[in-house]
Amino acid sequence: MKVVSTISELRDELDVCRALGKSIGFVPTMGALHRGHVSLVERSVAENDITVVSIFVNPTQFNDKNDLKNYPRTLEADCALLEGVGATYAFAPEVSEMYPEPDTRVFSFSPLDTVMEGACRPGHFNGVAQIVSKLFYAVEPHKAYFGEKDFQQLAIIRKMVRQLNLNLEIVGCPIVREDDGLAMSSRNMLLTAEERVRAVNISRILKESLEYAKEHTLQETKKFVEEQIAAIDGFVPEYFQIVDGNTLQQIESWEDSDYRVGCIALFCGKIRLIDNITYVASL
Repeated sequence: MKVVSTISELRDELDVCRALGKSIGFVPTMGALHRGHVSLVERSVAENDITVVSIFVNPTQFNDKNDLKNYPRTLEADCALLEGVGATYAFAPEVSEMYPEPDTRVFSFSPLDTVMEGACRPGHFNGVAQIVSKLFYAVEPHKAYFGEKDFQQLAIIRKMVRQLNLNLEIVGCPIVREDDGLAMSSRNMLLTAEERVRAVNISRILKESLEYAKEHTLQETKKFVEEQIAAIDGFVPEYFQIVDGNTLQQIESWEDSDYRVGCIALFCGKIRLIDNITYVASL
């Protein structure tokens, strides 16, 4: 695996690959890699001749300066992990490389970006679109891989690709969980031991709500989750919404959609965690 830090070097490398007719897969990350990231890389390696993984903590998508400052950075370990799973290139630029001047572009993905994460983190998805579009232009992949844990982000990236008329396929990959059910996240390493034990209640409650939903209305199920989360000491909930998986808009009853996704965000201590679950179509 080769580690590249500039766009020009990356393009030179990939131009040679394209000239040889090789397919290029791309996995954008902010580093602090875990098995969830590995699953994306492994899929790209299986489906493409070349796999590029970017490692870049993007400042424009953080609306909390402390969150940006504290975000884990483990470049050496990340590169060792990527080499072990067959990545071809790691692209690890400095901020000055990706933003030689301020990016003033303003994206609109309404109504996808006005709810949930968009409402709680103003400007977040604009920053995501800025960096992901820059990375797409730099890599020009045939396929790009994103985890479904960031469910809203995945929908917005797909819309951005349509808006910019980019010729690539966005591949959504299932959530990878720890053995106890907690959705894998780079932020998990910031949890204290006590908080880590507490955090597993998120996936437990969501899973329990699947059974609960079989005999209850959508509104009753929503209340069940909200009350269960509120009962956990140390949780500060931001939202739990059951939405149409395509539009991301809240639905009022199970009959309103065939693609129903429960999305949650909360603070476990000082660490913000998200997760989601899909309610089966037979409800």
